[in-house]
Amino acid sequence: MLVQAQHRFSVTDYYRMAETGVLKPGARVELLDGKIIDMSPIGPFHSGAVNRLIRLFGKMAGGRWLVSAQNPVHLDEFSEPQPDLMLLKPAADDYTSRHPHPDDVLLLVEVADTTLAFDREEKLPIYARAGISEVWILNLSARQIEIYREPHFTGYGSTRILRSGDFASPLAFPDVELGVTELLSLAK
Repeated sequence: MLVQAQHRFSVTDYYRMAETGVLKPGARVELLDGKIIDMSPIGPFHSGAVNRLIRLFGKMAGGRWLVSAQNPVHLDEFSEPQPDLMLLKPAADDYTSRHPHPDDVLLLVEVADTTLAFDREEKLPIYARAGISEVWILNLSARQIEIYREPHFTGYGSTRILRSGDFASPLAFPDVELGVTELLSLAK
């Protein structure tokens, strides 16, 4: 019996396709579990929320983390997604010699409006398998923040839903308290 298999592209294949023009310059794609995924266009609502998160986390950093927005994170040989925002461990070269790896990521944030199902069902399990310690999904339509912690091979062991009036603290920085009302007001 013949079983059909999919070809999984590696990160090396992915970059080679970009270098040789198979992937057009400026193509909005990311590599997830060996599949090249077209990214949704970024509308002003989404980009404005990301810009405001950059400003908020940037003001609070005090040198403890580096804010990285819509840049790649090298999860493994077959996945290099581009999350909306990451708080990274500071690096002397600001990650100019390599993309950050899971152990460099202090907090990963996805801003979800039209991408909520994809972020939850496709990206979240990949982040968990890679060992990203904490992921926040800023769910714009439900006006809530979903916090995922305790990664393992099949997902996250801990999930919390926060709404207006609640407070969130990144696991890596429990002294940093963010009002969910303030975070959600970013998406007005």
